[in-house]
Amino acid sequence: MRKRKGAGRPTIADVADQAGVSSITVSRALRDPQKVSERLRERIDAAVRALHYIPDTHASALASSRSNVVGVLVPSLTNNVFSDTLRAIYDALADGPLQVQLGNSRYCAAEQERLVGIFLSQRPTAMIVSGIDQTPVARKMLEQANCPVVQIMETGPDPIDMMVGFSHFGGGKAAARHLIDQGYRHIGFLGARMDPRTTRRLAGFKSALEEAGLFDPDLVRTTTTSSSVTLGGVLLRELAGHRPDLDAVFCNNDDLALGALFGAQKAGISVPDQLGIAGFNDLEMMEAAYPTLTSIRTDRYGIGRHAVNMINAALDGHSPVKKIVDLGFELQARQSTERDYRAV
Repeated sequence: MRKRKGAGRPTIADVADQAGVSSITVSRALRDPQKVSERLRERIDAAVRALHYIPDTHASALASSRSNVVGVLVPSLTNNVFSDTLRAIYDALADGPLQVQLGNSRYCAAEQERLVGIFLSQRPTAMIVSGIDQTPVARKMLEQANCPVVQIMETGPDPIDMMVGFSHFGGGKAAARHLIDQGYRHIGFLGARMDPRTTRRLAGFKSALEEAGLFDPDLVRTTTTSSSVTLGGVLLRELAGHRPDLDAVFCNNDDLALGALFGAQKAGISVPDQLGIAGFNDLEMMEAAYPTLTSIRTDRYGIGRHAVNMINAALDGHSPVKKIVDLGFELQARQSTERDYRAV
């Protein structure tokens, strides 16, 4: 085994010396392992491990004009909705040279703008950004980024570059139509945080009820407070206390829907006979609840996979077949809206 000639942090030259190859070969192997033979990769990997070498991504970015980073901005690191999408992004990038740099905008457009500026200053290979409601400054920066940009979790008519998601307006409308079809007539809406995606779900809900002549603004309860199961119970209790004729609620997410179910059970309100409940996203708990809860299912994992596929196609010089990919949604009708359901 060769000995390093100097002290301090090992360099790419040290790895090359250890592996008995040129620095250019090491750089190529680390940047794109498929471009060197398996035998060389094994020698270089062994040298990297022996020296505990850590690549200098800043220097790599200067040399190639781009880092090997995909910047990913989401509004929450604890919300399971975004956890599924992040898992898909990490899975899709696991076997390649690109790495994820993650930012949490905390549902704040100004914070997303700040993070966009920071990420782009590091010259990422690509950007994945949640939502379509970037500030004008953030949008301008992303338009001028000179790298692939994918907006995720939603679709709209004017992508910055590429877009993959679904219609929140359409999902809200589908939930309301389902409740109408089940025979409910005094249908309320429970909403928390009221970010743009939630606002569009409410707009779709309102549209369906207006078409049926059933929309009643007095049956809408919203708050800018962060969503939680406990909050769902509070909002249901407030609305049912104010409007005893309430016979169904569409909740802007599954946390609120589960809380509404608990609140109804605590108040002795039968679900679904006296109160129908529907949520949005169709997290695992919706099918595990008793009675099971109706929800709008979204393909969150598929969104992450599609985003990476679109980036890879762009990096390979291929234009995507579609700039906007709508993965749609699916209404999962369960016991909470089946009026002929009887608990046993």
